[in-house]
Amino acid sequence: MKQRTLKKSIHFEGIGLHTGQKVSVRINPAAENSGILFSRMDLDPALKVKASFENVRSDAMRQTALAVGSGLVRTIEHLMAAFHGLGVDNAWVEIDGEEVPGMDGSSQEFSRLLLEAGFEEQEAERKYLEVKSPVYVDHGDQSIVIVPAQSFQVSYTLSYQDENLEDQYMTITVLPEIFERELAPARTFCLKKEAEQLLAMGFGKGANPLNTLIFENNRPIGNELRYANEACRHKIVDILGDLFLCGKFIRGHVIAQRSGHSLNLELVRKLVMTKETSLDLSSKKTLTIDEIQKIIPHRYPFLFVDKIENFEPGLRATGWKQVTMNDYFFQGHFPGHPVMPGVLIVEAMAQVGGVIMLGEPENRGKIAYFMSVDQVKWRNPVRPGDSLRMEVEVLKKRSKFGQCSGKAYVGDQLVCEADVKFAVVDA
Repeated sequence: MKQRTLKKSIHFEGIGLHTGQKVSVRINPAAENSGILFSRMDLDPALKVKASFENVRSDAMRQTALAVGSGLVRTIEHLMAAFHGLGVDNAWVEIDGEEVPGMDGSSQEFSRLLLEAGFEEQEAERKYLEVKSPVYVDHGDQSIVIVPAQSFQVSYTLSYQDENLEDQYMTITVLPEIFERELAPARTFCLKKEAEQLLAMGFGKGANPLNTLIFENNRPIGNELRYANEACRHKIVDILGDLFLCGKFIRGHVIAQRSGHSLNLELVRKLVMTKETSLDLSSKKTLTIDEIQKIIPHRYPFLFVDKIENFEPGLRATGWKQVTMNDYFFQGHFPGHPVMPGVLIVEAMAQVGGVIMLGEPENRGKIAYFMSVDQVKWRNPVRPGDSLRMEVEVLKKRSKFGQCSGKAYVGDQLVCEADVKFAVVDA
């Protein structure tokens, strides 16, 4: 499928839901491979910033904000959902204020304007992120996971655990015509007590019962529902907007429970950290340096594993490091008598252990922290020219904890052994 942009520019005005400020927006066609770009016309009209998770800034407001030069563009998620849902690859958004207008609290008006402008097919092929193995974000009673699928699907469970808003569920395959009909009209919402809290904090200055469903006793105050499960549908709209910050259309099935913007964005970061999720590293027995860096975050000058062999995620692996005089630590350890520091041999074995643990699908994008090192013994020195072979296997593992046993060799000679414990944490 080819990339698409708008046939012509569109213009609209409105009030920001949180700031209450009136803003003017123009959306223009953009060149292929541009992605979605934002400019603050009141600050630096020439600066175009890509709508990417890397440029997102978090604050106390319940929305997604993009850093654009010295300012922000807040509440971009409903507009981003319209781009995503209708299949717009490239567009340039010019805005003269801090927040995208809330309109009626949904993506419906954005979708109508985009459809009226029409779409133009471009020469470049559309970019897809194909999910080949599950990626998880689990915060106990809140979670979001994406698993392999042929198309883009979302399943959402809304459970506020509050008598004023009953539990809701929806699963849907996202296509442009389905987005326009079933998702775009779903409006943002909150509980009455949440609205009072937000106002007390100085937020929600542009919100009212016409653009925000304020729930009490399972009904919106001063408004009527468009769907029985409108709140759940709007959560799916938020997911579409936030996930499009990965810069690609997704082929995968998102399954979420009580997730919000922070969890959605954490999932995006983990998806991108795994680089090409179409590469199923868990099925490979040998990993190159590039593939190792897709699993653990270490980089030069603190990456001490060049290759992995006999890779069995969650169980064992053999790591290799070619020790050369060019390694930085030989400058001071020791001049005229170069010896690899023993603690770095232990670190290298720990990195192999990290590859084993973080190579499991549920741990992709996480980080392994040292907890303790036991039973350490250094048997022989390691010098420039040696090929360091590290045999590491998992002794114990739980969801957030691992213990590995490692032995390092030069040829058949044992040079170091140690047991390492570490915690697996979110990046």
